Amino acid sequence: MIHDKTGVDNYTLYLPLTIDVITKFFVITSKKESHHQDMRIHFIAIGGSVMHNLAIELKALGYEVTGSDDEIYEPSKGRLQAAGLLPEYVGWYPDKITEDIDAIILGMHARKDNMELRAAQKLGLKIYSYPKFIFEQSKNKKRVVIGGSHGKTTTTSMIMHALRKNGVDYDYLVGAQLDGFERMVRLSDAPVIVLEGDEYLSSPLDRRPKFLHYQPDIAIVTGIAWDHINVFPTFEGYVDQFRLFIQSLESDGKLFYYGWDEELRKLILEDEHYCDTKMYYAASHFRESGKTWIRHEGKVYPMSVFGKHNMENLQAAWYVCKELGVTDEQFLGAMEDFKGAARRLQLLGRNASTQVYWDFAHAPSKVKATVDAVKSSAKEKRLVACLELHTFSSLNKRFHKHYAGTLDKADKAIVFFSEHTLEMKKLPHFSTEQLAFAFKHHNIIVTTDPETVRRSLEQEDYTNADLLLMSSGNFGGIDVQGLAEKITG
Repeated sequence: MIHDKTGVDNYTLYLPLTIDVITKFFVITSKKESHHQDMRIHFIAIGGSVMHNLAIELKALGYEVTGSDDEIYEPSKGRLQAAGLLPEYVGWYPDKITEDIDAIILGMHARKDNMELRAAQKLGLKIYSYPKFIFEQSKNKKRVVIGGSHGKTTTTSMIMHALRKNGVDYDYLVGAQLDGFERMVRLSDAPVIVLEGDEYLSSPLDRRPKFLHYQPDIAIVTGIAWDHINVFPTFEGYVDQFRLFIQSLESDGKLFYYGWDEELRKLILEDEHYCDTKMYYAASHFRESGKTWIRHEGKVYPMSVFGKHNMENLQAAWYVCKELGVTDEQFLGAMEDFKGAARRLQLLGRNASTQVYWDFAHAPSKVKATVDAVKSSAKEKRLVACLELHTFSSLNKRFHKHYAGTLDKADKAIVFFSEHTLEMKKLPHFSTEQLAFAFKHHNIIVTTDPETVRRSLEQEDYTNADLLLMSSGNFGGIDVQGLAEKITG
């Protein structure tokens, strides 16, 4: 048992899988492609963002794929339906679990006592978490893994964009839908795989962070800022996961890390694990005429993305692409039309005086970086920032003090949380006044009513003002795209 710094046995995240689970792993790609149609794979919790993309990819490769879930939302629902994989009924049905299933892929949304999971265990079926499955399919590839508390989706997307623009063949797993990519997962016989390395748990049976499965040849760590308090109840326990990730690099691997992150620098200095290269990176760019540029070897390249944190992400992606054979000129040329990943400073609408952005930011460090980026891109304009707290950490009263100052660069702030979400996550209630006090913002509205959010945003004066929407949910059902069009139309 691993103890946190308080001496309490809060989690067993570092332990390897139990023997009965280890013996169930196998490599599906060892079968010839012509036999894929003979293989059955069942997804328990198929509605997850990566889970449904992996299911669609495996069906496209010729596997027989089925799945179950007790709730499936858009866009997963529509994409599964289009692929012919949407379960006929929501819920768990143990009669779907039969001896002719070759593998179960288990998502985090399921519980340890899930009735389909129990049926699979009783039959002795092979059970994977999706990161373990992905690793088994990429053992013979060069593995590039992007980890960090923030920026990993954008950095992964930048690498993917540059490789594709320059004709490099590669597989991938990324945590957001990207323009020009049909799915968030690709598995083929490509020699390289690019993986977004999530530090959250792998499955109900596998309590390790996902990125500890991948054993990278090349790794990026973008920074460390405490998140997932429901799983990592102490900051020290959270940092330990990144220590283990760094130590998981292959001995001749290369690590690129953000050099101005204090906690990350400490890990690098104390780490005795040998890897071939450890290099820090930072941002390198300038703004002129309202646009971001990068100067390199006498040439300047205009960028479509902006903000210090995006330029830091770009620098990390640049290093990795050089390792994969992409020249500086090829990389920077490719970045000129990189628009970003979905809900990563995504531009939803604009007119002569207003731009509306949508971002996935929810953890304090992500919120602050995103607000600062939008404000710095147009310092002369007012900024209205609207944030939904939706995750376990963000809805935990003990965590709220970390949001102090995160919205300071916004001229007006609106914070929304759902009482229903609190109940679903079985978290203690708190008042809007308590939350407003935690943010310490001079002009803030905190509400649990989606209609108040919608009305406040629609009635705002956006003359020479931008709107930034931040959420990992949907603000209680607000049509965000329709709102943006109404504001900028």
